[in-house]
Formats: sequence, C-alpha cells, structure tokens
Amino acid sequence: MEILQIVLQVIIVVTSILCVMFVLLNKGKGGGLSDMFGGGMTQSLNTSGAAQKNVVRITTVLAIVWALAILSYGLLMRFSPAVA
Repeated sequence: MEILQIVLQVIIVVTSILCVMFVLLNKGKGGGLSDMFGGGMTQSLNTSGAAQKNVVRITTVLAIVWALAILSYGLLMRFSPAVA
C-alpha cells in the first residue's frame, strides 16, 4: 500500500505542475488575467487552430487524471489499515 501511496503522490505532483503550465499556454478568450500575463500578445501571432485544440485536450486530460489521482489517494487514505 505504501508504494501505491508514493506513486499517487508523484502523479499528483507531476500532473499539478503540468496542469499549471498547460493552463498558462492556453489562448485567452478576451480580457482578464490572460492579458495581464502576456496572453494578449498571442493575438498577433499566427497560431494554428489544431495546435490550440490539442493544448485544450491535453489540459483537460491532465485535469481529469489529476482529479482521479486525488480521489484515489483520498480513498486509499480513508480505507487503508491504520499503522500503529
């Protein structure tokens, strides 16, 4: 059980970092925080629509994996035998 806990913790940390990076890579839909961090500059760049769709898909998959890993870790903590 301890190995599974470590694996889930590593998955949570890696997907957390990747989620932050891919969210920041997403193209802003208008004003807001994305413009404050340089998102407005992407309007002048010719970015591919397919590339943007892939970034959105990867972000979505990472978020789902992150949520499932946290749920699994929580269930593992809840139902694991107590170590004395």
